[in-house]
Amino acid sequence: MSQVKQQVNETILQCKDITVAFGGFVAINNFSFSLKYNELHFIIGPNGAGKTTFLDVLCGKTKMVKGDIRFKNDEKITNLKEYEIVRKGIGRKFQAPSIFPNLTVLENLELAMKQDKRLLAILRAKKKEQEEKKIYEMLELIGLTKEEDVEAKSLSHGQKQWLEIGMVMMQEPDLLLLDEPIAGMTEEEEHKTGELLLKLKEKCTVVVVEHDMDFVRQYAEKVTVMHGGQLLCDGKMEQVQRNERVMEVYLGRKGDEKYATATTG
Repeated sequence: MSQVKQQVNETILQCKDITVAFGGFVAINNFSFSLKYNELHFIIGPNGAGKTTFLDVLCGKTKMVKGDIRFKNDEKITNLKEYEIVRKGIGRKFQAPSIFPNLTVLENLELAMKQDKRLLAILRAKKKEQEEKKIYEMLELIGLTKEEDVEAKSLSHGQKQWLEIGMVMMQEPDLLLLDEPIAGMTEEEEHKTGELLLKLKEKCTVVVVEHDMDFVRQYAEKVTVMHGGQLLCDGKMEQVQRNERVMEVYLGRKGDEKYATATTG
């Protein structure tokens, strides 16, 4: 990771006027968004708000009608291909775990490691001490040290999610995108995932799309609320909870402090 402490107040990502349309349907409409280095930032909103589509745009999976994306040193990455965006330092984990079920946890991390994957390089490569150290540090970070020789298909749902997060982190991203990482987890797994997010933000900037408001309240540093493909508001969770516009949109009236429970849909 290229991030250093003095960058903590600097902008790593700047998105301006992002617009995405599928036929006649506008999924994202003039949406602007920015991130600081080593920020743990949550994006919330009802189904259809454009949250996942926005992540798709950032990783190159979905193309924009218009808009501008600048990453790290104000480098324009608008409309780059997916593999080019990965090389720039943006990693994405989707909702469903995408791992190699018949390989061990250790083998999954080895396969995901950032390295020269050309045929000759693979044939000639020897596991270096530094690479091995990196793998075992990742095993410890994601809490799967004891499961290193276990086939991935035998892991619990939560462990599979952590393994895939570890696999994405083996690519050394500067920006990590996570889509509903705690979906389907037990309460204990949710807590461990929250603690993992706090550790990950020391290594890279983290953006999380999430529906569980209790989880968001506990771990978010900053929250962006999307509605109808647009920015509704952003700020600290306490500010968002008191925002009258947010309460109007979610409940159809003002002044109800219980609105947050309605955002789980």
